[in-house]
Amino acid sequence: LVQVVKEPISTKGPRVSTDISMAGRYLVLMPFTNTISVSKKIVSKTERDRLKRLIASIKPEGFGVIIRTVAEGHEVAELDRDMQSMVENWETLYTNLRKGQPRDKLLGELGRTSSMLRDMLNESFDSIVVDTPARFEEMKGYVQKIAPDKVGLVKLYANKVKIFENLGIEKQLKTLFGKTVSVPGGGYLVIEHTEALHVVDVNSGSKSNQENDQEATALMINLGAAKEVARQLRLRDMGGIIVVDFIDMRSAESRKKVEDAVYHVMKQDKAKFTILPITKFGLMQITRQRVRPAETIVTGEVCPTCGGTGKISASIQVTDEIDNSIDDLLVNQNQHSLTLYVHPFLHAYYTKGLVSKQMKWYLKYYKWVKVMKDSSLGLTDYRIEDEHGEQIELHSATAAMARAQDREMAELTAD
Repeated sequence: LVQVVKEPISTKGPRVSTDISMAGRYLVLMPFTNTISVSKKIVSKTERDRLKRLIASIKPEGFGVIIRTVAEGHEVAELDRDMQSMVENWETLYTNLRKGQPRDKLLGELGRTSSMLRDMLNESFDSIVVDTPARFEEMKGYVQKIAPDKVGLVKLYANKVKIFENLGIEKQLKTLFGKTVSVPGGGYLVIEHTEALHVVDVNSGSKSNQENDQEATALMINLGAAKEVARQLRLRDMGGIIVVDFIDMRSAESRKKVEDAVYHVMKQDKAKFTILPITKFGLMQITRQRVRPAETIVTGEVCPTCGGTGKISASIQVTDEIDNSIDDLLVNQNQHSLTLYVHPFLHAYYTKGLVSKQMKWYLKYYKWVKVMKDSSLGLTDYRIEDEHGEQIELHSATAAMARAQDREMAELTAD
């Protein structure tokens, strides 16, 4: 019996564990152990001792429990209800295990919406707005189960304007689509992803030209960037190693202020993290718990013309290849009435001018080659059709060029 504790990421497969655990709203139930642990974020010794006593009084034998941060201040009745729900899940899993086969899925995680409510719902919530009736009923039922006193927070959205647009979320989501993110107050971030780590570069933009004190400007932009970096880590769910390249600051005091700002904002993050001090080169290293792949939304495709390199063959190479193909077809294969289809840019090259390239072919071969535009062709693409309108299978440009060179050599030898 194993449990998937980490989703597959890139080329890495999922991580599984034989240490089974079941997360509830206030508690995490762990079969086959008797330990009781308390979240490190609950710092009060009195509260930690109180919670341990309560759990010890209701915990079934043979089960360990981790008390989550959200359990702080809650009474035994709420904790017991959460405990019983997880014990029922364990009994369901055990029943499925007895009749299951190897590789069978015995029990699944909660849906995305329910798991978010379970992990994030707290006293700071004013409302939970849902825009579909079915999802509204689902969420209302789940909140009724885990926190009956908060069921009134779940509300059905009835405005004609889309919910994300009306609440300003649409604009925030659009920042996921690119690698550049504006920083409030000036400057911007450039976010790059690699297999090994994530890199965030803080840039001042035009702001640096508006201030005389470079140190003060760098500190101001870096403080704004610190908040935005922490926000983007959560928004994109970036995990693993993150390196942030802040604008250089000479003052150790300024660097400490930026470090404190990053730590203060990231304290709200549910994922585990570690922050190292800013180096003299302005680099801060952050490690953040990675449970699922970082959120990357691909809105572009590899260019079919350049293959993603951003470069295409020089036009002179294309025209040389066409010249060799025309020469090969007219001289060696004795073709007549050829039609050449090219990109409009090349069409102008072949047909315009006092003595066009098209006319030079006629004067050289005494055969007319019709040149036609085809906007569907790339700049470096072309095709040649015979007098019946059928596309001619061209020999390779290299072979055509070799034959042309052989012919020139023969002419020189004859001379």
